[in-house]
Amino acid sequence: MSNHSNANTSPKSPKSDLIADWEHLFKVFLRPEDNASRVTLVKYMEQILFGLHDFLKKHVGITEAKSLKELSERFTDTVINENPEKKLAEVITCVIDEIAPQAVNVASPYFVGHMTSAIPFFMVHLKTIVSALNQNVVKLETSKVVSIIEKQVIAKIHRMIYENSEAFYRTHVQNTETTLGAFVEGGTSANLTAFWVARNARFAPKEGFEGVESDGMAAAYKAYNVDRAVILVSRLGHYSLRKAAGLLGLGNKSIIPIGTDEKNKLDLNALRQKIHDIENGPEKTCILAIVGIAGATETGTIDPLEEIAEVCAEHNIHFHVDAAWGGPTLFSNSYRHLLKGIKQADSVTIDGHKQFYMPMSCGMIYFKNPVIMDVIAYYANYVNRRGSVDLGIKSLSGSREANSLILDSALKIMGTKGYELLINHGIETAAAFAEEISRRENFQLITAPELNILTYRLCPSELQQKLSFDDAQIRQRVNKQLNSINRDLQRLQRESGWSFVSRTSLKFGQDHSNCIVVLRAVIMNPMTTISILKDILDEQEEIYRNYLAGKF
Repeated sequence: MSNHSNANTSPKSPKSDLIADWEHLFKVFLRPEDNASRVTLVKYMEQILFGLHDFLKKHVGITEAKSLKELSERFTDTVINENPEKKLAEVITCVIDEIAPQAVNVASPYFVGHMTSAIPFFMVHLKTIVSALNQNVVKLETSKVVSIIEKQVIAKIHRMIYENSEAFYRTHVQNTETTLGAFVEGGTSANLTAFWVARNARFAPKEGFEGVESDGMAAAYKAYNVDRAVILVSRLGHYSLRKAAGLLGLGNKSIIPIGTDEKNKLDLNALRQKIHDIENGPEKTCILAIVGIAGATETGTIDPLEEIAEVCAEHNIHFHVDAAWGGPTLFSNSYRHLLKGIKQADSVTIDGHKQFYMPMSCGMIYFKNPVIMDVIAYYANYVNRRGSVDLGIKSLSGSREANSLILDSALKIMGTKGYELLINHGIETAAAFAEEISRRENFQLITAPELNILTYRLCPSELQQKLSFDDAQIRQRVNKQLNSINRDLQRLQRESGWSFVSRTSLKFGQDHSNCIVVLRAVIMNPMTTISILKDILDEQEEIYRNYLAGKF
């Protein structure tokens, strides 16, 4: 073993007498090494499995107030020991006592800043079972019944989106020749898969051309007599769309942002104008897809899906809905109307680790046409052979865990009513939070919630008065001050470790040329109440008075 040392490396524990021999290997591979390890494992697993939120509150909090620089200096050892350093009991204790307190307790009801939140305690049980089974749904030979269950749960969510007939789902639920959708790693992979399918379907094989998947983009453009392909989406589109365009050879500049209206929804007039400009422009341009957002990442807003669908149908353009966030709103009888038009989409993205409250990471992609995923089929003699029904044939992923088993079980435990209660709580609590913000003289509501995301900023009353002046230079100077205040406010609140909201920058004005820094709240934890949200506002006002007011 190397004797390499590093002045910044944390001191090593005394030399261990553990030896990496076959006896030790069998012990750690099959069971805890000794009774102490077993006791420690049971102690903490019992807390996690049956008292998850109490465990997180005790061991994590929100997070301890230590800087990333300080933490990074503790983790500079780059040498792997030849023999084992610690027993299981020691490792578990280290994770609980030293690492967990520096992680982030996303389950805290005071953590309302990101699309990652509490999970039901039973999800840990399900995740443990899935890990223990270690099924690989790339192929039936490594999953068997689990792959069959995956097709069933895909059909269930497909039915929630598209509402086809009973006969349709009887035909396709276990059909080996059709595919209603796929589980993927997250929304990014789902959006990529949607565009991958749309691209291959648009540039399909024809005489003298074997298809874009085989011959590439240059040959595809030549065969179809186009200069470029683009995708249109609101300016609030998720950055994963640009990633997808880059990976598919379209170039991320092919994601064309469309302006939004005063409610932060895609402006239909701007969309139609852009289509007209493209169709009558100097380049021969193929509009590969138009994206409707069902729950924008920054504002939670939903585009006019039904109207976008009509535009797509008129111009024969693939209609994709990015419902990574808002998809489960379909469970709510009170608010499902907000997603009206989603059933007309050619493809739909939904994330399981967002409002299905599943552990990281799980995404899903669904298609209206049960055979369209054939355009991305791949085969290999040793794993996904032609004529087989392996799920890996029509998937970007190779090996993949059985997340579908977790979702299938969760749907049985929660039912649609259980998810409806969670969705309604988030939307209605966000609405109450917006009202509270509007009541406070030192805050300004920027984007009112449509679902359960809103943005606001601390805007002291004396500065609000200046924003009403006709002088544009004064308003610009005030907004610059407010940007600085809200950046510092968010950082100080985060570092205090008691509560958390995120921040972003939103463009405003007729030409969207001006940016303001805003605080962003995401209300999805069922334990988050309006009382807690008032506490968060109180803390922000206190931070401003104590640390920021004197700077301006």
